[in-house]
Amino acid sequence: MRQIFLDTETTGLSPENGDRVIEVGCIEMDNRRLTGRHLHFYLNPERRNSEDAVKVHGLTDEFLADKPLFAHVVEEMLEFVSGAEIIIHNAGFDVGFLNEELRRCGREKFSTHVSGITDTLVMAREMFPGKANSLDALCKRLEVDNTNRTLHGALIDANLLAEVYIRLTRGQDSLVMDMTEDTGGGAGQFGGPVDLSVFVLPVLAATEPELADHERVLGEIDKASGGKTIWRAQAQIAVA
Repeated sequence: MRQIFLDTETTGLSPENGDRVIEVGCIEMDNRRLTGRHLHFYLNPERRNSEDAVKVHGLTDEFLADKPLFAHVVEEMLEFVSGAEIIIHNAGFDVGFLNEELRRCGREKFSTHVSGITDTLVMAREMFPGKANSLDALCKRLEVDNTNRTLHGALIDANLLAEVYIRLTRGQDSLVMDMTEDTGGGAGQFGGPVDLSVFVLPVLAATEPELADHERVLGEIDKASGGKTIWRAQAQIAVA
């Protein structure tokens, strides 16, 4: 399964009021293995940044002035994400901005180009209700190293999100993952649940000393409970 971790940086908080995307970062994962492929653009928003936004991402108007327009990179971006599941933290924010940029280019909404969109903020709120679930908070909780994140950056955050997602979902198929890693096989060697019926489990009979110890402990429990070890009586009835 091909997945893309995506993040954006913007000139402000409201695409409806004219704020624009100024950075896009994408990281590819295939069958729960990071492939090393990524996509990254800085973009000229054709408008000024808000001061508050610059404090968050550090991308100044001067730095962005010679960068390409979104319309110049839209084909490459859509080709990269096409058909993949897209994973975003607080997806409504990024998708809202991408939809507005695509509208300006005369293109369909972002969701029509991908197989689905997963919001890790929603996942985290379900897993950790009542707790802080920002990307920084999840990095700390899940022990993902984010010491290099002094400012927000789309590619940096997409990388961190990939690590967070892997740890958030590790328990869903940990048996399959462990077997894949131990055998040294390639990604996707086990495409589904493991059929445990093929394993022959050994039956180890108790030794005479172990049986004697078991009876002794049961006798002590029976004595301490005043003869209320009902399961012993039920076991005798079953044998009879």
